[in-house]
Amino acid sequence: MTLQLGLVGLPNVGKSTLFNALTRAGAAVASYPFTTIDPNVGVVPVPDARLERIADIIRPERVVPATLRVVDIAGLVKGASRGEGLGNQFLSRIRGMDAIAMVVRCFHDEDVPHVTETLDPVEDIETVELELVLSDLEIMERQLERVRTQAKGRPRDFDGQIAALEAVIDGLRAGRPVRRLELTDAQHEALRDVPLLTNKPLLYVANVSESDLPEGGELAGRVRRHAEVEGVETITLCAALEAELLDLEPDEAADYLSELGLDAPGLERFIRAGYRLLNYITYFTTTGGHEVRAWTLQRGQTAIDAAGQIHSDMARGFIRAEVVAYDDLDAAGSMARVREAGRLRLEGRDYVVRDGDVVHIRFNV
Repeated sequence: MTLQLGLVGLPNVGKSTLFNALTRAGAAVASYPFTTIDPNVGVVPVPDARLERIADIIRPERVVPATLRVVDIAGLVKGASRGEGLGNQFLSRIRGMDAIAMVVRCFHDEDVPHVTETLDPVEDIETVELELVLSDLEIMERQLERVRTQAKGRPRDFDGQIAALEAVIDGLRAGRPVRRLELTDAQHEALRDVPLLTNKPLLYVANVSESDLPEGGELAGRVRRHAEVEGVETITLCAALEAELLDLEPDEAADYLSELGLDAPGLERFIRAGYRLLNYITYFTTTGGHEVRAWTLQRGQTAIDAAGQIHSDMARGFIRAEVVAYDDLDAAGSMARVREAGRLRLEGRDYVVRDGDVVHIRFNV
């Protein structure tokens, strides 16, 4: 399970700069709209100090981190849903993402013109959100037409589904994102296979000047206050700084971040926010000492889910899971000492995997 995030925002807010910093993919960056014409897709290893520590203990032949997949599309502008700009052409590319990260400009720079005369991050958020709402409305109206066509032969069978779709369409027409609608179970079910952008978890990324770190300054404060009302998480970072940090040695980068009052690079904070947003956890496998790998599960999933993620044969022939908490392995310093201390647990298929668990699946097929 790879965490998948779609980046959206107005032109010139720093999306491509952030994308570059996250993925080191070198997407084009320039101070004019629509630099990003083809959607940029990048896959980046998820940094995790626990994976490094486990690898130090196990000394495997190979270390495989979890990954983050990021898609950056062209900036949206007011009227994108009516064909203005380019971003709306690529919204379909992010409908399959797990969540959306909206990059919001919270910095002043005369060399990088803003798309409006006055920089107001809350107004910018509302502009982008409205374009996503209008794009979803178009999708929903087409979906309703398809269902009505299917219903012609037996209309009573589709009455509930049609009513649910109409209720959601009414909300979208009122300018409300789907995540803010109070939907019934039947309405949620009607939307299950419809990839709506405003039904996805949302994260605001306040892109600020380096001088405004760590809090982000007045503009980022406006974003946070708006986010509290909307029930959306916000992270604050400086995309330009993140790009510059790539040229520094890790120790130098850490020292510089510390001077700015930051405990981690924006990449790590961005990913942690994504994991919180989607309720993801990380567990690890050691594959007999040959490979140490990080895996992603949704919180609440079980040992049998983990087994199936690793290989379908493991789920089919599941016997038990041998589990040790990361903290216990870290403290013991070896799997042998974990066993000696009685910290290795045998768990069944219904065991709920915890963040940081080191799991070995016993199976037979």
